[in-house]
Amino acid sequence: MMTAFHSRDGSRVTPGGPPGAGPPGVIAAAATGIVNFIEQYRGDVDRIFGHVRIVPDVTGSPTHKLRLADFCRLFEEAAQQTGNDNFGLWFGNQFKPRDLGLWGYAAVSSPTLGSALENLVGLFRYHQESSAMRFVQDTDGLVRLEYQITAPAIVERRQDAELSLGMFLNVIRECCGSHWAPEEVHFEHPRPLEAKEHESAFDAPVYFSQPTNALLFRPEIMARPMPARDLQLLAMMQTCLEGLSDIEPADALLLDSMRTAIRLGLPEGYPSLEQVAAELRVPLSAIQRELSEAGTTYKDLVEAVRRDLALSYVKQRQLPFSEIALLLGYSELSAFSRAFRRWTGVSPREYRTRRVAG
Repeated sequence: MMTAFHSRDGSRVTPGGPPGAGPPGVIAAAATGIVNFIEQYRGDVDRIFGHVRIVPDVTGSPTHKLRLADFCRLFEEAAQQTGNDNFGLWFGNQFKPRDLGLWGYAAVSSPTLGSALENLVGLFRYHQESSAMRFVQDTDGLVRLEYQITAPAIVERRQDAELSLGMFLNVIRECCGSHWAPEEVHFEHPRPLEAKEHESAFDAPVYFSQPTNALLFRPEIMARPMPARDLQLLAMMQTCLEGLSDIEPADALLLDSMRTAIRLGLPEGYPSLEQVAAELRVPLSAIQRELSEAGTTYKDLVEAVRRDLALSYVKQRQLPFSEIALLLGYSELSAFSRAFRRWTGVSPREYRTRRVAG
């Protein structure tokens, strides 16, 4: 078992991933519910997500990673577009610990509050990269749960800091009740215009322009048992989180979503770019920019999806070629046959015969 906390001088920092290992990511579950929250404040979901090139349906996934920079931009953009400068603050304030996915379940299934917070720190590197959490005892006897993004390129991160401390607050309230409040709250960013809302959200004094983001509280509460403690579930969540450590942030997440939309649309005919954009709720400009950066075109993407599906379908001997043609969006079998020969150099029938013979 990990110790309850560390001294200020010997504090243990848990980094969220090694530098130079590609763009830092965060598990998409950290954005669970953001679409509804944006709509609650009458924001334009399509515009906000399109600006940061994230597909709305991905948010909330317990196994997908978003680029951390895109995640932070998503909340900064939401604050700007909704006109709610404290968007991240109130999003975190209502966020349920279990909505954090594997990481959240690991915390709430811990035996005590102290071990829950230790597990948050110890497992943090699997949840979020290029960031740090620290669990220490201050010189005045208070315990500090500290959090900070360490990626220097991510400059605008106020909304992330405020939603993150709100999430951690609710982990503690899961144990101590909805009226529990910390002794102090610290934020690294300057004091915002509507700072009184922060004291209301945390029911505690809030200080800005601090060295890091932190919740400060008395250590006595850490011995309290967690209401949903479950050691078997905890072990399972730890194992699952460790298995996610090799997943890279999804650089081509929008392209992957486009491929899925194309595949689903093909049986109705050739899906237009406009249809795919509407299905994904992503502006055309964002899709075109993504295609350009990937060095491809929409036509080539559809062609690749058709080719991959064709190779899979032709192997299934029970599928007539005429049906495969329709599944791939071709109105005539001859058009499918010409395309297949272009991809493979042989006819669908020859390809199937060779596969069966092999």
